[in-house]
Amino acid sequence: MQISSRFTIAIHMLTCMETFKEDYKITSDFLASSINVNPVIIRRILSQLRDAGMIEVKRGTGGASVVKPLSEITFLDVYQAVECIEENTLFHFHENPNPSCPVGKNIHNILDDKLLRVQQAMERELASITLEDVMGDLEKYL
Repeated sequence: MQISSRFTIAIHMLTCMETFKEDYKITSDFLASSINVNPVIIRRILSQLRDAGMIEVKRGTGGASVVKPLSEITFLDVYQAVECIEENTLFHFHENPNPSCPVGKNIHNILDDKLLRVQQAMERELASITLEDVMGDLEKYL
């Protein structure tokens, strides 16, 4: 299991938007050059972040900017904005365990609550980290 790169790309994008907001117009091409991905991917994630209320995107000459306070944007917010995972379904369960097997017949009952606890723990940790934390760490390297 692996979370897609959309999550880390989105964090990278938000960090660039904040870091370079005074010096550059933040466009999909600008962000794509920092992240080294196709601008189409950037535009798709920009739309998701905009729909989640974290950024605004001005068409034409405007560029993108963060509109929420950095202390209020958590990793969980970003994760929920860009990852296409339904609630409580981080782990994809194999579809057809053998009902004739004592393990196959009971595997959902055995694992469902445990996997939910793992997902909830991950989400608690994601909720404890903000974009403000990222910017604070970045300042150490600038």
